Amino acid sequence: MSAPRRDLSLFKEFKFEMPPVGIKFLLYKPAGIRKLQKHLSLCEMLREAQTSEPFYAEADNFTCVGPILTGMAEGDPVFEAGHIGETLGIFEEARANRGLYHYITRLERNSVRYVAFAALDKLIFDPDVLILASDNVRLEIILRAMCHGTGKMWSSVGTPVIACSWLTTYPYISGEVNFIITDVSHGMVSKQVYPPGTVLIAIPYDKLGPVMDGLKKIEWYPAMYREGPAAHDKKFAETVAKLHERLETD
Repeated sequence: MSAPRRDLSLFKEFKFEMPPVGIKFLLYKPAGIRKLQKHLSLCEMLREAQTSEPFYAEADNFTCVGPILTGMAEGDPVFEAGHIGETLGIFEEARANRGLYHYITRLERNSVRYVAFAALDKLIFDPDVLILASDNVRLEIILRAMCHGTGKMWSSVGTPVIACSWLTTYPYISGEVNFIITDVSHGMVSKQVYPPGTVLIAIPYDKLGPVMDGLKKIEWYPAMYREGPAAHDKKFAETVAKLHERLETD
């Protein structure tokens, strides 16, 4: 298991109320980390990692579809046929719930036996995904930093259930930053995993560099955000006029 490849301390400058958590998907048992001595759902493991020492989970630690998502276990027909969602009243019919399994991201069967979790200040491994528990203000900074050098669009994808997949396996495989408001996740709301209004931002390993580069270059709290609409309109109009003037005299 590789040690952290880059200094992630920049994220500490956000002063998150709940620390970021790194996760890693592993075939071999990680050294120097204890096994989780609880039975939790995947989203609860993220919360657990924020207040505990690093740990790893095996298939028998999960109380949800986590082992199916990570390739630790075969699919369960009760889940995949959609009857749980119908029975609980989340979906009108099983077919609606079943549709989710055609596009949620799953890792290859038997390719993962352990999932390691650690809070940012206790990371001893290079995370496959870094998950930030944020708010809308910090989310805007992260997204602006991500787009700063490329202009590429951002998006948020998710589903009412199995939200954990959109924060773990999806960013890991797709290489896309994703974010979800926990209030739209049936499981996280029902289990009261996070305070209302919490925004979870998942950054895959190959996007950490670009996001951090952007964070080092942008103004986190732009003056224009504080000066009000009149000042914004004045500055915007002046900028447009100067650029047109330059164009005309070029």
